[in-house]
Amino acid sequence: MTGPEKLQASRGRRTSLRRRAILIGAAFACAWTVPAQAQQDKMQPIATPAQPTAIELGTGPLPGGTNPESWHSQYGSVFARNVVVATLTPFLPDPAKATGAAVVVAPGGGFRTLSMQNEGWDVAKALAARGVAAFVLKYRLNQTPAKMGAFERSMAEMFSTTAARPPRPDPDQMMAGLAPQIADSRAAFALIRRRAAEWHVDPNKVGMVGFSAGAMLTMATALAGQDAKPAFIGDIYGPLASVTVPADAPPLFVALAADDPFFGSGGFGLIDSWKAAKKPVEFHLYEQGGHGFGMYPKTTTSTGWFDAFASWLTMHGWMKPAK
Repeated sequence: MTGPEKLQASRGRRTSLRRRAILIGAAFACAWTVPAQAQQDKMQPIATPAQPTAIELGTGPLPGGTNPESWHSQYGSVFARNVVVATLTPFLPDPAKATGAAVVVAPGGGFRTLSMQNEGWDVAKALAARGVAAFVLKYRLNQTPAKMGAFERSMAEMFSTTAARPPRPDPDQMMAGLAPQIADSRAAFALIRRRAAEWHVDPNKVGMVGFSAGAMLTMATALAGQDAKPAFIGDIYGPLASVTVPADAPPLFVALAADDPFFGSGGFGLIDSWKAAKKPVEFHLYEQGGHGFGMYPKTTTSTGWFDAFASWLTMHGWMKPAK
């Protein structure tokens, strides 16, 4: 091999390694929805938190779900995995401040975990403070090894496989694989509307917001959720592949960081689809924020997504106090 050939081969190997590292990072971000500054934190098993207000949705145990639900802490937050029974936890505003609007909150975690605090409870508390009834959906998850060490090894293997051939699921294929989760989402909407008077909720003002995998579920609920019919949807750092927009598609709010390692460079087909269908869409592309910023305090402008979402709800009239 000549000198120039050796140099070219070396450059090729370095490029391949760089691409592999980028893909592994992207897979990690999608599965865990973490803040970039805390990527060295280790998972620590914790006792299952008390959830006295959680309501079982009646969708039954996950088929084949033999490993029991377990929880761990990481990145200053808490996560659930091996969820086999879906629940909905209400976070209700002061009745004097209730606007009548309600939001189903779907945390992310690659359908292997749920970021219950950063993308669930903290979001719901912030919505309730604005007069919006919020309901955290703990949907059923794909099974993972029961023991933490085996779980960590399984994740490492998944990263390696993803690095070799990153998955780019077609939207229809994605929704076909989410039957249990869509059933959980539909049951959440049915429960909220059934108890709307008790919870000071307007049945026509029930929307949904999701993060990463939760954003995928939010989109699936809007497109294939049959009777769920959210009044509005929020897609926070979810995939933005183009879709076939139904005639009754709800208004859509999207927030994404341009440096998101998983979805930041995949195009904006979803936005184009909504615009082409002449449906309301608002899109915030933040310069920085990475993946999984959620409610974590960060110095990036991506932290403004929640105020922007609340302003968007107000603009559409969903935040007007109930009469």
